Amino acid sequence: MAHYYTEPSHTFGEYLLIPGYSSAECFPANVTLRTPLVKYHRDEEPALMMNIPMTSAIMQAVSNDTMAIALAKQGGVSFIYGSQSIEEEAAMVSRVKNYKSGFVSSDSNISPDTTLGGVLDLLAKTGHSTMAVTEDGSANGKLVGIVTSRDYRVSRMSLDTKVHTFMTPFEKLIWADADSTTLTQANDLIWERKLNMLPLIDKNQRLRYMVFRKDYTDNKENELELTDDNKSYIVGAGINTRDYAERVPALIAAGVDVLCIDSSEGFSEWQRLTIQHIREQYGDTVKVGAGNIVDGEGFRFLANAGADFIKVGIGGGSICITRETKGIGRGQATALIDVCAERDKYFKETGVYIPICSDGGIVYDYHMTLALAMGADFLMLGRYFSRFDESPTDRVMVNGTYYKEYWGEGSNRARNWQRYDLGGSKKLSFEEGVDSYVPYAGPLKENVQTTLSKIRSTMCNCGALSLPEFRDKAKLTLVSSTSIVEGGAHDVILRDKLGRD
Repeated sequence: MAHYYTEPSHTFGEYLLIPGYSSAECFPANVTLRTPLVKYHRDEEPALMMNIPMTSAIMQAVSNDTMAIALAKQGGVSFIYGSQSIEEEAAMVSRVKNYKSGFVSSDSNISPDTTLGGVLDLLAKTGHSTMAVTEDGSANGKLVGIVTSRDYRVSRMSLDTKVHTFMTPFEKLIWADADSTTLTQANDLIWERKLNMLPLIDKNQRLRYMVFRKDYTDNKENELELTDDNKSYIVGAGINTRDYAERVPALIAAGVDVLCIDSSEGFSEWQRLTIQHIREQYGDTVKVGAGNIVDGEGFRFLANAGADFIKVGIGGGSICITRETKGIGRGQATALIDVCAERDKYFKETGVYIPICSDGGIVYDYHMTLALAMGADFLMLGRYFSRFDESPTDRVMVNGTYYKEYWGEGSNRARNWQRYDLGGSKKLSFEEGVDSYVPYAGPLKENVQTTLSKIRSTMCNCGALSLPEFRDKAKLTLVSSTSIVEGGAHDVILRDKLGRD
């Protein structure tokens, strides 16, 4: 006989937080939102931490390299979408890892005999206007000059003009010793000499690194930015349960920091085999999340399979129609509460803490706060990030209002059959996602900072200064439909609705 749950499943909109005692220390500036990204033992530190509890969804309409850079600057992590070729996904990961470093290995290199036309072609390919001129045109050749956009004017020069005639020669460059110069010393020199870039060379004048002024500026403007030991941005990538043997090595070679199996349903042998392969090939050095699941049994399965974090949520996404198409899923709040309880039980039994990612069901900013109070270590957001300038979709105007395109991975537009694969034919048999628009919201930075301000403020209302403390102190109550109406503006006429001059 089928098992019946006696209690209905609930969504975030059916809960409210009860305020708690706020001490004199409880103000937003004192709140830290640092959170683990991957599992760890109680006696150890997590291998990867985030400075804010936000990741962007593994979706064509959300997470490319532009989004990954923008989110890492704010302290979160993007998971580059996997429904593209292995080469294209690896290239996106590589662009994120090479975008910013304290010491940058040059990837825009030319020789003295390169023509202006060749310079413009390289500029179009890499987007980098500063190019190292080495004797052999290699990244670590003998440095003989530098070319920037200030060294040439396309309208007044022939495309056949050789680089050596307009580059800034080595004799006029300010440089530093690669073996003895620290990043702090390099930045000091950049500011003292009013440079945009400082080349670091070895004793044979061979180029080793470049240090850019913009990297220092970015660091000061984005104090929560998330970087690795080489000062490169942290980036994740999605994989599937079909071509992981080929995709994973390519992503690792590109420098990816963490992987995540992108699937509509994670309680499957396919995910166990995928994780098993990664563990056999790389041990615990490669971090991989799994999901999605909606109950404690699914959590146990993926925890025992070796997942580094586990995603919760089926059918709750704004573009997902899995529930109405297939009749499976669970209210996101109930699913999260159930799984987090099992996570805590598993931690007590084993001493291993596996972070939980709440994926789906977020409509308003306060839903994020509720998810964190219910036990989520971080959130995966699709619609939220799709609205911003940095998402890869087009901005369009409809009836005088700007929107961004947003489509699900289960839609005919995405055709991401691997995400919904159950071992069958290589195609989408039916849609589980829609093609839509979302209101355009502007740049990521300002929007994320506003959202985080709301989260910090609410945590202070509950007397918590960290996410673990918030989970311990949070008191939540179910609300009635009438109470939900009471929670918004009611029984008044809003000024902007009256149309008065």
